[in-house]
Amino acid sequence: MTRDAMTAPPRQQLHQTYAAAVPELSVPWQADPPARPELAWLNEQLARELGYEPQWLHSPAGLALLTGQLDATGVPLAPGAEAPADDEAFTTAQVYAGHQFGTPNPQLGDGRAVLLGDLIDTCGARRDLHLKGSGPTPVARAGDGKAPLGPMLREAVVGESLHALGIPTTRALAVVATGEQIPPRQGVTPEPGAILVRVAASHLRVGTVEYAAWHLAEPVRTAVIDHAIDRHHPAAREAENPYLDLLRRVSEAQAELVAQWMLLGFVHGVMNTDNMALSGEGIDYGPCAFLDVHRAAAVFSSIDRGGRYAYGNQPGIALWNLSRFAETLLPLIDPDDPDASVEAATATLEGYEGHYLDAWARGLAAKLGIPVDPAAPPGERAASHIEPRSSPVAPAASSGDPDHLAAIRALGEELLELLESQAIDHTGFFRALTEGAATSLFTDPSPFRAWHQRLLDLRGSGPAADSAVAAMAGANPLYIPRNVHLDAALRSAHLGDLEPVHRLLEAVARPFERRPGLADLEGPGDGGEDFLTFCGT
Repeated sequence: MTRDAMTAPPRQQLHQTYAAAVPELSVPWQADPPARPELAWLNEQLARELGYEPQWLHSPAGLALLTGQLDATGVPLAPGAEAPADDEAFTTAQVYAGHQFGTPNPQLGDGRAVLLGDLIDTCGARRDLHLKGSGPTPVARAGDGKAPLGPMLREAVVGESLHALGIPTTRALAVVATGEQIPPRQGVTPEPGAILVRVAASHLRVGTVEYAAWHLAEPVRTAVIDHAIDRHHPAAREAENPYLDLLRRVSEAQAELVAQWMLLGFVHGVMNTDNMALSGEGIDYGPCAFLDVHRAAAVFSSIDRGGRYAYGNQPGIALWNLSRFAETLLPLIDPDDPDASVEAATATLEGYEGHYLDAWARGLAAKLGIPVDPAAPPGERAASHIEPRSSPVAPAASSGDPDHLAAIRALGEELLELLESQAIDHTGFFRALTEGAATSLFTDPSPFRAWHQRLLDLRGSGPAADSAVAAMAGANPLYIPRNVHLDAALRSAHLGDLEPVHRLLEAVARPFERRPGLADLEGPGDGGEDFLTFCGT
C-alpha cells in the first residue's frame, strides 16, 4: 500500500441511521483523544468483511477511526486537526434504561462509549461500529469513562470464540491501547487503558425501548420499535399485527440464542434487559465465563451474589426479559383494547418455551450424534442479522418428530444430572464422547455405561446415524476461552505481553480442529471453579 493510500479516507462511509430515525435516544458526542493509541489486536478478517483494508487501519487515519477521532462528517481527523465540539460531533452516545438484577433502572446508556456509526458491509448487511472506553459522555454515572485493557481483550476473545462456535454475537474489530494508566477496578495499582471497537447488527436493546416507554411520548416509542422492525425483522411488517409479530420474532431469536449458550456451557453473567439485543445477538461480555465442571448453579460474576444469572437460570431469565419487552409493546399491539393486547402478548410468549426446548434438543442431537428429521427452512431472518458460521451446534428453528425430540431432551437431562453428580467437565465430556473416550472421565462409570447404551439405542443404525456421529467433531469444540487460561493471558497483557492473548485468539478462532502446540488449552487448568469475573466492560 502506498503512503497516499494509507492516509486517504477509507472507501467505506459511516452513517448515523439510528440517530436520524430516533433523535431523542442519542446525543452527539466526541470521544476523548487517547494519549498514545496503539493497536493491541486487530481482527483482520472482520476488517475485510466490513470493507476496510487492515493495513489502512494501522495508519494514523485508521487509528483515528478506531479511536473516534472523526470530523463532523465522519471522516478521520488528520494528526493535529481540531475535533468538532461535542454538540457538533458526528459520533453519538445512546441512552437506554433497563431492569438490572430484576430492578428497573430508569437511566442507563453509553456512559463511556460512543457509536461511531453504521455501514453496509461487503455482504450487504448494515452493522454498527461502537467504541467502549472512549471517555465520559452526558449519560456517564460518576465514572471517568475509561476502560482497562483486560476487560476489553476479554470481550474480544469471548466474542470471537462464540462467533467461531456458530453463535450469533457481537464481535470486536480491534482493541486499541490508549497509552494511559487508569484507576483500578480493585486494589490501588493503576491499569493500562484501552478502547474496544465493537461490531454489532445494532445496539438496539430491550432497555432502549424501555427508556422510550418510561420517559418519552408515544410517537418516540413507536419510532424506535418501527426502526427495530425495519432493521432486524422486516418480514414482521407484512404480518396482520406487526408489533405482535416482532415480539414473536425477538422471542424466537432469544430462545435459539440461549439454547446455544446452554449447549456450550456459556454463562453470560449479567442478563439485564439492557444486555438483551433485539437483533438476537449476544452482547456485552463482562462477567461471563464457560463452565468447567458442569453445575446448574454456576455463577462467575462477583456482583451476582444471589445467583440470579446462574447458568441454569438463563432460559427463564430470557423469558422474564422478553416479558418486560412485551410490556413496552402493549399499547401498540391493540391500542383500543388493553386486555386483548395482554392476552395476545401472553399467548405469543407462551411459545417461547417450546421453541427453546426444540432448539436445545436439536443442538443436543448434533452434540450426541443422534440423527433428527430434516428441519424445514428456518423462518425469514432479520435483514441485517449477521449469520453465524456454519456449525452443527447452531440448532434449526423448526420442529421434527415431537416424540423423538422429547426422547432426546429426556436423555440430555439425564446426562446433565450425571455430569453434575460426578463433577465432569462440560466441554471435555462432549469432546471425549466424540472421540470414544468418555468412560474414563467417570469415577463411577456404571451410570454412564447405562446412559450410553440408551444413547446408542436412540441413535439407531444406518447411514443417517453414521452421518450424525461423523458430524460430532464439528459440534463439540476442543478450544474455548477456559477461565484459567483466559485470566492468565489477560494478566500477561496487563504486564505488557500480548502473545498469550493472541495465542488464545488463534486457538478459539478454529475451535474444532486439534493443532500442535495447543494441548495446554484443551483442558480447564487448575482453579477454574473458584474463578470470578468483574463487571469491567
